[in-house]
Amino acid sequence: MPFRIIDAQVHLWGANTPERPWPADAAIKAQRERPFTLADLVAEQRAAGVDGAIIVPPSWEGFRNDLGLEAARLYPHRYAVMGRFALDDPDNRARVADWRKQPGMLGVRLTFHAGRQKAWLTDGTADWFWAAAEKAGVPAMIYTPGNIKPVLGIAERHPGMKLVIDHMAIDREAKDDAAFSHIADLTALAKFPNVAVKTTTLPFYSTEPYPHPKLHPYIRRLYDAYGPKRLFWGSDLTRMPCSYRLCVTLFMEELRWLTGEDLEWMMGRGVTEFLGGPKPA
Repeated sequence: MPFRIIDAQVHLWGANTPERPWPADAAIKAQRERPFTLADLVAEQRAAGVDGAIIVPPSWEGFRNDLGLEAARLYPHRYAVMGRFALDDPDNRARVADWRKQPGMLGVRLTFHAGRQKAWLTDGTADWFWAAAEKAGVPAMIYTPGNIKPVLGIAERHPGMKLVIDHMAIDREAKDDAAFSHIADLTALAKFPNVAVKTTTLPFYSTEPYPHPKLHPYIRRLYDAYGPKRLFWGSDLTRMPCSYRLCVTLFMEELRWLTGEDLEWMMGRGVTEFLGGPKPA
């Protein structure tokens, strides 16, 4: 392969121990039958032909970033981290300026989809963060399914703040055409050059078998809006209903219009240049 393939999102998590307890929620426990470790990720990526990843600590582990940072320490040219960050913790305001000084840390990942965090995007809790992050050069990945209109104002008011829309802002339960009922709002964000989109978790949103043909026109609409430099391939590996390799070949082989340098940008170059890592050796 003449270029590096970098996954725009993977999770790692540790074993369920008293020092690192899993959530009490039974539904979450059922999905986490065992830890997913760095060794697991390395093996999966080797088998699928993937060269590295942006590690996004899972929201259900709270605000821990230790496993991702350890992966970046061990493999600095393969892995980097978009860390969890508690917007409602007053002590964190002083941490933004030096956030990227942590080895392997590229930015933050914010989720606005569940619990008390769901309201943070609109109730004022997050307002202080955008200016602080813009000043410090800290990009953010934002997961806000079905509620991306507030991001329009943030992108416009803070043009120096790099924002990445996670999972195309698709509602977790939506499938096929219904998954993209907000496509007009999503493509409207493309006019802001500081906004990018992750096409992660795509097979999860399809009721069709591979190669999920109903989804292809929506990928093309996003490509036409954002271009290959601001549209990032990724898997969200531990949620996939298919093999890791099929997540790769969906873009590498099934989207016949995606070729050459555009394919290189979407399969890893775009996300690494937009966020600033992981950089090749």
